[in-house]
Amino acid sequence: MTELAMKNLSMDMISAKMFTCLDKEITGKYGEEGKKYLVEGLTRFGLKDAEAMAKKATAEGENHNFFYYLPKHIEGAEQYAHLTDFARFAKMFAQIAKVVVDIHADEGKQVISEAVRKFGESRGQGIAQRARANGFDNDVDNYLKHYDMGRSDLFQYESYFTSDNIEQTFFHCPLGQQWADDNMHEYGILYCQMIDPAIAGGYNEKFEVEHDRYVLKEGVCHFNFKMKE
Repeated sequence: MTELAMKNLSMDMISAKMFTCLDKEITGKYGEEGKKYLVEGLTRFGLKDAEAMAKKATAEGENHNFFYYLPKHIEGAEQYAHLTDFARFAKMFAQIAKVVVDIHADEGKQVISEAVRKFGESRGQGIAQRARANGFDNDVDNYLKHYDMGRSDLFQYESYFTSDNIEQTFFHCPLGQQWADDNMHEYGILYCQMIDPAIAGGYNEKFEVEHDRYVLKEGVCHFNFKMKE
């Protein structure tokens, strides 16, 4: 069997998926008021930047909810065209999370975390399908081989593999670094704490992640990925 070449998701597609999950959780909890939070978050981020994300994601075939919240005609220029796609994702996420958390405190954090969980779980299911399409099981060995997001040179990390465990240490993460640079630690950490366990759980319900150090807290991220017996 010839293996299929699996194309990584672009950060525009990933951003669109994340926004759609935020939309569903925030409006599911807060209704019409939640829609106002989303508009405010996108406005703080930059409507032109959000529009650029939306157009690129649509061109790549991603269905998303950005256009429900963006005017048809947006004046001005992108603020962050000079930044990486990872930085733009981080800024968009943090501004929306900040609106919700600043108003609803711990309850708002739970809403944002649940959006990240569902976003991550869906991505994990997609990674399992990528492995299955090539005839592989969704086990430890095939997780990173079929991961859906490219690891650019902006990520600096080391990985150690055994038969049932992956240990990773990230010395630099462009998402965490952007949240740190913007003093958005409180909001970015909601993503960091949830995303990897959610992706792993979507990939295989027995796949567990211990994330015991964070770029936003200790300056590095440290993970142990292990399949439960």
